[in-house]
Amino acid sequence: MRRVIAAVLVAGMAISPVGIPAVAQDSGQIATIKVNVDRVLTNVVVRDRKTGALIKGLKPSDFQVLEDKKPQSITTFDYQSVDEAVSLAEASTVSGISTTKKKTIADLVNNQFAAAPAELKDHRLIVMFFDLSSMQPEDITRAVDAAKDYINNHMAPADLAASVSLVSGLSMDQDFTSDKKSLLAAVSKYDGSQSTGFDTGGEGGGTDSTSDDSSSFVADDSEFNALNTDRQLYAIRTICKSIEKVDQKKSMLYFSGGLTRQGIENQASVRSATNECVKANTAMYAVDTRGLQALNPVGDASSGSKRGTGAYSGKSMQGQLNSNFSSQETLGTLATDTGGKLFTDSNDFGPAFQQVQHDTEAYYIVGFRSSNPARDGGYRHLTINLLGHPEAKLEYQPGYYAPADFQHAKNEDRELALTEQMRSDVPASDVAVYLQALYFRLEDGKFYIPISVVVPGSQIHATTVKDKDKATIDFLGQVKNAQGIAVGQVRQTVPLAIDANQQLQKRNIQYSTGFTLAPGKYHVKFVVRENQSGNMGSFETDIQVPDMKKTPLKLSSIVMSSQRTPNAAKKVVDPLVRDGLEWVPNVPHVFRQDQHLFFLYEVYSPTKDKDAPTQAAAPGLTRREGGAVRVLTSIEFLLGGVKVYETPLVEATAINIPERDAVAFQFDVPLTGLKTGSYVCQVNVIDDAGGNFSFPRMALRITPPLGPAAPGTTPVAAASSAAKTGPGM
Repeated sequence: MRRVIAAVLVAGMAISPVGIPAVAQDSGQIATIKVNVDRVLTNVVVRDRKTGALIKGLKPSDFQVLEDKKPQSITTFDYQSVDEAVSLAEASTVSGISTTKKKTIADLVNNQFAAAPAELKDHRLIVMFFDLSSMQPEDITRAVDAAKDYINNHMAPADLAASVSLVSGLSMDQDFTSDKKSLLAAVSKYDGSQSTGFDTGGEGGGTDSTSDDSSSFVADDSEFNALNTDRQLYAIRTICKSIEKVDQKKSMLYFSGGLTRQGIENQASVRSATNECVKANTAMYAVDTRGLQALNPVGDASSGSKRGTGAYSGKSMQGQLNSNFSSQETLGTLATDTGGKLFTDSNDFGPAFQQVQHDTEAYYIVGFRSSNPARDGGYRHLTINLLGHPEAKLEYQPGYYAPADFQHAKNEDRELALTEQMRSDVPASDVAVYLQALYFRLEDGKFYIPISVVVPGSQIHATTVKDKDKATIDFLGQVKNAQGIAVGQVRQTVPLAIDANQQLQKRNIQYSTGFTLAPGKYHVKFVVRENQSGNMGSFETDIQVPDMKKTPLKLSSIVMSSQRTPNAAKKVVDPLVRDGLEWVPNVPHVFRQDQHLFFLYEVYSPTKDKDAPTQAAAPGLTRREGGAVRVLTSIEFLLGGVKVYETPLVEATAINIPERDAVAFQFDVPLTGLKTGSYVCQVNVIDDAGGNFSFPRMALRITPPLGPAAPGTTPVAAASSAAKTGPGM
């Protein structure tokens, strides 16, 4: 029941994740650990246990460092204090790169800033990250006003600030500088108070100036971030990775209109962003730019009119409160777990800047070379004592993960590493992984859950014919029930067939499997390892298998696909295999104009119309005794809230899958007549005999074809159901 499919998918957004080894963290600590070959650096804050005052003037001989209870020799020691800051030459700050040139985040990754890290000693490093993609215009204005107030009135001589923004791509608009004029010019662009906003043309235009067409296409993980909040989390990871080599503590002021995570999204990406911040010694101070909100029970001009009695019973208000809390929860998690703080429900953002300045007053950097030469990736515990100072309280990271050498690991060690990653709460993020889970009812109280796992081909290192025997991927998946008991597991090593004509970098690997589960809540986790480099990635999420006993209209998941591959050996338990073809779910919901969009879904136990006259069943269909069924369905495409196309209405009057008591619908929609852009697709399903209905919606994206575009035509959908069979189905 498992297949691996190399599929060409189209690119979407411009942000790619950067894989980083996981580092242990403790949300109760504010310091961090770095691993550089066998050198370990940890920041230690020393305060008086009673008064909380900083203790200064300590020497290396005052500290004792133990790794796994074994003493370590301190090889590097430094003290950082903003009170000792000196004027910093602007040329050193930006490493000779003109501050008037707009730079992309790639400049940071390529180490083109802070070429002399010693120049940053005793300075605060503050990254102001404006997530413009999540903020309304009034939110942006408040955030920019707060930044200007800090720059003009509260910026200290020790402060070095940088400005980064996220729109359709991630862009660094001002490198670290103490020049207030340059900072004001950068942040003023966000609310349009200077120039005309972002410079979208010319050299150094950043990711926003990249044409979004097939000429620049490279299949990577960016397309999977087009329709969920992972792109903001990947942006945070990328920023932290870019400043990782600077030893000093960094602070990120993240201005956002809230991060709402909905649907099946990678929970591991939250922890991965947190771990990268911890590894880069960066604390996040998240600011909800919506400020203090007055929620109206009947809604406001930003939404349509309310229906029913929800506005008067309190349900509408409770729903708004829950939505508001959900959008702040991820921000709070990121802030707390990185040693920062969340600022919400206030129109005054000044305290966020004040908190950053207070938390980075003074700290010690203690470094040593581990006496343990093993590169086994194991967790090593740290204990730091202050000799002769019983009144002192130390804040530091209690451990770190050692580097691992995959090529020299034994088979049993490799298997153990895969199993340990499955058990670990710290996510692996060296390989990008994406997952989609669907559900189909097999019988009452029993569902089949097809799962698709996607790995971008750009993550696979063995891409030549001579390496074809080495190009393998390990998949380990596990499903746990609400009690934490494993109820399903899959383990497989998949060889990749590589030929001279196949460009794996422009393809994606899709692995399909499935589990049979009862209704309830489950937690799914998959670990993937690329076996040339040993890099691993993980994806985990919660899924809800519905209990349809009390559901008026019993509807399966809706499969959206652009590929159907031959599969002669039909699997009875796999609803994705139909008439010798296996449907390949399109995980990112991104399609080209020269493709066909296939829909598949089922309606279970539709209501019998006992008063309707008995009709003869269509060829190949089963007549339902005791009355006919009447299920109507169509599919609408909405662009910018306006319906631009709807398939013909299809009527089913009989069951066509008797073993599951289901009516199955299949649609084939050519996309040549639809414009490129992001659509909302609404599936209309009406059980006319029972008076029940459902209108699920999904997001999808249509991109230009890889070759010359075909002449535009009106889409004509071929559909099949219990009542009608279209051509080619």
